[in-house]
Amino acid sequence: MERINVLWADDEIELLKPHILFLKEKGYDVASATSGDEALELVEKNNFSVVLLDENMPGLSGLETLNKLKSKNPHLPVIMITKSEEEHIMEDAIGSKISDYLIKPVNPNQILLSLKKTLDNKRLISEKTTSNYQQEFRQIGMTLSDRLSWAEWQEVYKKLVYWELELEKSKDESMFEILKMQKAEANKLYGKFVENNYIGWLNGKNANPPLFSHTIFKQLVAPLLDKNETTFVVLIDNLRYDQWKIIEPIVGQYFNVDQEELYSSILPTATQYARNAFFAGLMPSEIEKRFPKLWLNDEDEGGKNMHEEELLAEQLKRIGKDVKMSYHKITNNASGKKLAESMSNLMQNKLNVIVYNFVDMLSHARTEMEVIRELADDEKAYRSITLSWFEHSPLFEIIKQIAAKKCKMVITTDHGTIKVTEPSKIVGDKNVNTNLRYKQGKSLDYQRKDVFEVKNPADVFLPKQNVSTTYVFAKQDLFFAYPNNFNYYVGYYRNTFQHGGVSLEEMIIPFITLSSK
Repeated sequence: MERINVLWADDEIELLKPHILFLKEKGYDVASATSGDEALELVEKNNFSVVLLDENMPGLSGLETLNKLKSKNPHLPVIMITKSEEEHIMEDAIGSKISDYLIKPVNPNQILLSLKKTLDNKRLISEKTTSNYQQEFRQIGMTLSDRLSWAEWQEVYKKLVYWELELEKSKDESMFEILKMQKAEANKLYGKFVENNYIGWLNGKNANPPLFSHTIFKQLVAPLLDKNETTFVVLIDNLRYDQWKIIEPIVGQYFNVDQEELYSSILPTATQYARNAFFAGLMPSEIEKRFPKLWLNDEDEGGKNMHEEELLAEQLKRIGKDVKMSYHKITNNASGKKLAESMSNLMQNKLNVIVYNFVDMLSHARTEMEVIRELADDEKAYRSITLSWFEHSPLFEIIKQIAAKKCKMVITTDHGTIKVTEPSKIVGDKNVNTNLRYKQGKSLDYQRKDVFEVKNPADVFLPKQNVSTTYVFAKQDLFFAYPNNFNYYVGYYRNTFQHGGVSLEEMIIPFITLSSK
């Protein structure tokens, strides 16, 4: 074991000889000082890993010594030891960023534990995390071999996200690679699960279907409108479950989580389908039939999500909710700031819907802009940039204002996104849509094993442009590429974040109900 240099400053250091001998036997090198001034001199001349500092010394007090130590070396860990349990001393010490706090008399094992906690904390946590995942790995593997229900798939995905975030902190690359392999296996099996059940769910033939894009509002938002409070529905476009877990601690400073639900995006997991279904409470072909002026197909010119407010108003009328509401779509920072400044005007409404497009813009920008490609070149970086944006965004300011007004809030999304790594060849005519994760058109030629194929769009309530229209949804982390100019296409889009297809990340998405603290 590499020896660790410890400085112990105490005016009664002679009485601590047994403790020092104990630490030396455990592999620590311990230097001693009998005053604050002597401790400061030693720190100036030596490279210590940690300082044990008595609070009650003649001359410079422990707190005064602590402040001088921190001004010289703010990153040097200091463990404060005192006879006093007075609250203000503890608060002063903690405020000065001590690493630990011990009350005299201390025994050698207490000191050892405090040193380990201070110096080995990250390593010990990493080892424990790795060990725990090794056990969970076997359990998840056994679960995946079963015939899982939708509810069980939710739990598997939650566990995979949990371990992804934990192992990310532990820096254990080998275990992280094992997790990535297990997640890939889960996505492969989830693709088969969706293929076997999706049509049956939508047509009422399979038991226990998920809450879907077109049923979630009626099931989970409508009941909130019966309560005597204002409700905000904040739909952050393209927000995956792992991204929610990253911003949850920040939101948690202002809100309690009442309910964390996972629901399923419909297919395609693309904004014009899933988000329109969310607001309409109808599947895409039903929207096209009932409100032909409010629906545009893939090949039509114009914005595909321009009528969400009208679709929502129609759904509220249909489900018997005659409430005063507002709808705001934020597509840039300026409009976000403008909304943040006018929040007080919304408090008279029963329902306020805010669609925030940033995460969607980020995922597309990552494909288009080299700078964003570099900033978000893997899953961890993608989460990190989402967190950084959220902390400094007008949306965070809006959320704080919602909390201050004691309103109910829902945070949700319309679909997730997946990092695509492998191409799947497809051929179609010039009218085929451009999305990399789903294609629809006639005379498509594709790799059957790579897709969930729907030859009759009516089976999944999707619009049908002509008699031979077929929809295909890419599974796992595949993306569609045309044979002509194949290498350029693959080089450009590999390792970008896309949506539209069948994966845990795109389909299993958060719906969070919150109450202000």
